Amino acid sequence: MLKSMTGFGRGEYIDSTHRIVVEIKAVNHRYNEIVIRMPKTLGSLEDRIRRTIANTILRGRIDAFITVDEYGEKKKAVRVDKELAMAYHNAMRELAGLLEVPVTDNIYHLSKYPDVLKVEEVTEDVECLWPKLLTAIEGAIGNLMKMRETEGSNIEQDLEARVDKLQTYIATVEERAPQILVEYREKLLSRMRELLTAAGAEPDETRLLQETAIFADRTNFTEEIVRLKSHLAQFNTTIKASEAVGRKLDFIVQEINRETNTIASKANDSTIANVVVEIKSEIEKVREQIQNIE
Repeated sequence: MLKSMTGFGRGEYIDSTHRIVVEIKAVNHRYNEIVIRMPKTLGSLEDRIRRTIANTILRGRIDAFITVDEYGEKKKAVRVDKELAMAYHNAMRELAGLLEVPVTDNIYHLSKYPDVLKVEEVTEDVECLWPKLLTAIEGAIGNLMKMRETEGSNIEQDLEARVDKLQTYIATVEERAPQILVEYREKLLSRMRELLTAAGAEPDETRLLQETAIFADRTNFTEEIVRLKSHLAQFNTTIKASEAVGRKLDFIVQEINRETNTIASKANDSTIANVVVEIKSEIEKVREQIQNIE
């Protein structure tokens, strides 16, 4: 089944201590580009988050948004700035000596000096948070892929209808091909008779056959028709594949367009020229659709 490159998915994990929300948005892109926006505290997990997303989403511009809410009281710790405390202590001793007063070492008073004691929140071990985060990420990816597959199914149906149209046009071109030669021979014979009548001569059948043969060789596009049919068959097979096929389909469409241009230049026929215009119009619509395929 085809997968679209665009989609949105949301995943959430909630327990008694955390609420984690992951939202993933994907749009068209030639390659696989992943941009993650998350709290700085999760920085050490970024590589794992990126690999988890890339293992499933193979192509597109992917924006992942991660928010983490903690419940309950946060653990706190008191840190002593030992160097600063010693600096205050030594400064007090120096000041006491300068003023010739006794030194009174009081820990309680020393602790009140600026920045000697600092209260800090204890950072949670992100390794313990990873299983919870992974659950939310997988939920977001799962919902995103459902949307991608739904849109991909719609694109697949549209492409199948357009390929059917192309096959009909090609059948028209193939059916028209022999008539081109017949009409050319009749037109050439008529012209020869018109020119030779005044001279009282008859057209040279041998020369007529030679000219017709040269024209037939120059306007023969049988090989291009065969290749076109082959490319369309390959296209139909490819859109049923389970892997990412967007780039492959783009290449096949380029080949279809190339063969169509060759037929147009060889045919030298207004009827086929009009059909080729319709073929190229359908090809362009197909090309637009596959730009959105993973």
